[in-house]
Amino acid sequence: MARILIVEDNALNIKLFCDLLAAHGHRTEAVTDSREALDAGRAFGPDLIITDIQLPHISGIELMEMIRADDKLKSVPIMAVTAYSASGDDERIRAAGAQAYVSKPISVARFVQTVEALLAQPAVTETGAAADAETPDEDGSPDPGLSPG
Repeated sequence: MARILIVEDNALNIKLFCDLLAAHGHRTEAVTDSREALDAGRAFGPDLIITDIQLPHISGIELMEMIRADDKLKSVPIMAVTAYSASGDDERIRAAGAQAYVSKPISVARFVQTVEALLAQPAVTETGAAADAETPDEDGSPDPGLSPG
């Protein structure tokens, strides 16, 4: 059982993520205000952080940079969830510290598969990188948008 912190401002998405993760044996804690995410993460001690990119107050990009700079959280893998997947987003999201991202609306199978792949990876290094691993698409081919490497 992994401990997973979810930073998301949409109540329906929080319920979906928490229910999916609980069904797979994980313990979750949700934070709706990104300004509270670092304190919640330090207190909860997550094995994985899932954050929306479009958040009020502190964006998901800013939050990921803050997590990578935090002594207690910097080695925790991050999965970003975004409704926007324009050209260059993959690089921008990874540069901020995410090992993977999933586009909304989410595919339940891909969401769970990406979470499990991230939890199986070694800890994040000082640079925010983890060992390369790809999450295969349903047809078995790698999907670069979900590659947690």
